[in-house]
Amino acid sequence: MAPLPNAELVQNSLQLYRYLLRCCKQLPEGSIRQHYRHAVRQSFKVHADEDNPERIQQIIKRAIEDADWVMNK
Repeated sequence: MAPLPNAELVQNSLQLYRYLLRCCKQLPEGSIRQHYRHAVRQSFKVHADEDNPERIQQIIKRAIEDADWVMNK
């Protein structure tokens, strides 16, 4: 089960970024939410120059799986 509906529709890095930030809005207020928002932003910056479509899809798949784990924790 994905943390938010329509996770399967995420196809590019910008959609993933917005999806993950929406997931963060569901977390409790405070340091936990700030931590994950910061992690999402940093990860987006680190992978901004990625141009291999296969690698991008791997990153998207892994990020959604990780978000699912965090949301179910």
